[in-house]
Amino acid sequence: MSPFERRENDIEPRNEASQLTTMIDASMSRRRFMGAASVMTAGAFMAGMPVSTLASNVQANSKLMGFNAVPVSTDDTVVVPDGYNAKVLIRWGDGLFPTAPQFDPTGNAPSSHQEVQFGDNTDGMTFFPLSDDHGVFAVNNEYCNNEYLFSHQGNKMTADDVKKSQAAHGISIFEVKRTDDNNWELVIDSKYNRRITANTEMEITGLVAGHPDVKTAADKAGKKALGTFGNCANGFTPWGTYLTCEENFNGYFGSKNAVKVNKEQKRYGVNEEDSGYHWFQHDDRFDIAKNPNEANRHGWVVEIDPMDPTSTPMKRTAMGRFKHENVAIVVNKDGHIVAYMGDDERGEHLYRFVSKNKYIEGNDVENRKLLEEGTIYVAKFSTEEGKIGGTGQWIALTHGKNGLTKENGFPNQEYIHLYTRLAATQVGATTMDRPEWIAVHPNQEYVFCTLTNNKNRGVKEGQPVGGPNPRAANSYGQILRWRQVNDDHAHPSFAWDLYVIAGNPEVHQGTLYAGSVNINNENMFNSPDGLGFDATGRLWIQTDGKYSNKGDYAGMGNNSMFCGDPKTGEIRRFMTGPIACEVTGLTFSPDYKTMFIGIQHPGEELEPSHWPDGGNSTPRSSIVMITKKDGSVIGS
Repeated sequence: MSPFERRENDIEPRNEASQLTTMIDASMSRRRFMGAASVMTAGAFMAGMPVSTLASNVQANSKLMGFNAVPVSTDDTVVVPDGYNAKVLIRWGDGLFPTAPQFDPTGNAPSSHQEVQFGDNTDGMTFFPLSDDHGVFAVNNEYCNNEYLFSHQGNKMTADDVKKSQAAHGISIFEVKRTDDNNWELVIDSKYNRRITANTEMEITGLVAGHPDVKTAADKAGKKALGTFGNCANGFTPWGTYLTCEENFNGYFGSKNAVKVNKEQKRYGVNEEDSGYHWFQHDDRFDIAKNPNEANRHGWVVEIDPMDPTSTPMKRTAMGRFKHENVAIVVNKDGHIVAYMGDDERGEHLYRFVSKNKYIEGNDVENRKLLEEGTIYVAKFSTEEGKIGGTGQWIALTHGKNGLTKENGFPNQEYIHLYTRLAATQVGATTMDRPEWIAVHPNQEYVFCTLTNNKNRGVKEGQPVGGPNPRAANSYGQILRWRQVNDDHAHPSFAWDLYVIAGNPEVHQGTLYAGSVNINNENMFNSPDGLGFDATGRLWIQTDGKYSNKGDYAGMGNNSMFCGDPKTGEIRRFMTGPIACEVTGLTFSPDYKTMFIGIQHPGEELEPSHWPDGGNSTPRSSIVMITKKDGSVIGS
């Protein structure tokens, strides 16, 4: 039973899967609800009915979770449950090669140092096993904190400072080997070690390759892009490649001159003001007055072969252009590859890509072409008044269909791939509360997506309250869940509900802002972001929210990671992070006895963190290894 449904006549909770199947088989009737999901009256919350009276069958003492929850923390450290250890694997500025210089905490090191060191602000990551005791990490380095990267805190940028900032971005790839106690360490002389930065050459693939809007003076063919940056979360493929997702790329572009932006640039947030990186001051590639098409070459999913340091990363334009958070890959039962993707901005959309061709087990030469061709879809959710849950449709973003015609301003399919957001609006897709990470349950039945928050919900035009976005001025976020008809990930229809509505029952008792019934004073949080499953089906939830511990966020402490049971609805806090950090990125060793997580931007904006080295040291984003003292599986 869902934590949102109250059926007073139900004595025993009904089977999750059978309820959903019944709902789906009933022709997706809006008068019934998916069993994994439930019906909840939002109006009852808003009328002041206590959350407890709406409680259903949230089951405590989940058999999946064999640890005691850790309490809220505001300390400058990583806290894990009793019986666990947490150690740092690698930190921003650690050398990846034998000749790499040591980290210089003064902020005065040249760009040549950062080019051979682990990048800043670790985010999405994947562990690729080589053997039982060796593996290769591919890790996103999303952005940099100027307040620590430079002694001048970014206020007096030189040409070399820009190169240094560009080198702090991108991807870090490196080999690790197992040590004692299920921990791992860097293999510094490995042939796999590599930095991919904002200046690494990449190939533009798909229909967009050669399009006039991606041609520049430096690349008249429009087929070779330089660099990747703003890489938030990630994905990986069954054929062994890493998928990195370009998110807030627009913030790297600007101009010294006044520029009149067109409707396409405006929709993607490109204008003469950047986000404070100042790259355009010393690199004309990022000056939109001089290179108006350069921004169009970013905002893609990039496929990388972590096992070949000489390989060229591929920008997969067939998967659409927007602010990609992550990508969750499924091999559908018919053999097609399905990729679920979120566009992380307030009021943007949830997408799906279905490959044209089919996955062939063992034929990785052909499989590596699967993301070059396919169909993009965008989600439209039912919104039945007073109910949180219902049905939905995937609408194809195909030229000539669903209003995507020349008459409506869509001249061809290439344009749709380039300006996917405009196409999504044209077909009437549901605007969402910032779709972030998406994770598919190991049995491939249920799909989960974090909707992290949205201050514009119910405030700005086009972002009405309802459906999967049930609260105005949503400061806490929620986790969406859906299941495809017949468990077919290529099917156009699905049923949906909310697994959890985050909130604060201490501050907002009796309202929808208190959260759903599986939220209480012991496990409350805001802004769910990172998301992933382990092989047993534990749902791991990471937060990137407000850590003021005051007002609406009183009692929530530092950002944390939680473990959830998808069937019982129970959620427990598994770890807490240091001051002013985000907890993000999740991967495991193949035996699931080591968990790897990212601690991003501890001490951001000069908050008083000195993690991980303590004392008066510079705070450094790092990857943390979590193990059990008895050597068993994490979470068990």
